[in-house]
Amino acid sequence: MAENDLRERLLTAWTDINARMKNSQMTQGFTYNEAVTMKLIYDQYRRDGVGLVPVAEIRKRLNMLKSLAHRTIQSLCEQGYLQKETSPEDARALLVRPVPERLPDFLAVHERSLQMAQAVIDAIGQDEAERFVRCCDVFLSAGLPF
Repeated sequence: MAENDLRERLLTAWTDINARMKNSQMTQGFTYNEAVTMKLIYDQYRRDGVGLVPVAEIRKRLNMLKSLAHRTIQSLCEQGYLQKETSPEDARALLVRPVPERLPDFLAVHERSLQMAQAVIDAIGQDEAERFVRCCDVFLSAGLPF
C-alpha cells in the first residue's frame, strides 16, 4: 500500500510541477516549446561560443515529436532567433544556431526564468534546491524509456 501511495504522490508532484512551469508566464514572449528550445541552444552557445545543435538532438533532449520540433524551430527562425544549417557530414541532418544579435532579446526573457528559479531557491533553501538538481540528474541519467 505504501509503495502505491508513493507512486501516486510522485505522479501528482510531477504533473503539478509540470503544469506550474508551463503556466507560470516565465517564458513571456515565447511559447513554452520555443523557450525550452532556445534554452537548450543557449546552453550549447555558452559552452562553445557557437551554439550549433542538431535538430535531432533537440527532439531527443526535449522529447518532442518531429513535427512539433520543426514547427518550433521554424517559428524561432521566422522571428530571427535561430538560423538553420545543413551538416557538412550529412546533408540530410539539419542543424540550428542562435543569431547572436537576437540573444539579448532571449536573455531578457531568460532573466525572468532565472528570477523565478531564484524565488524557488529562496523558498526551499539552497540545500533542498541542490538536492532537487541532484535528483533530476539521477533521474535523467537513469535512461528510462520515456
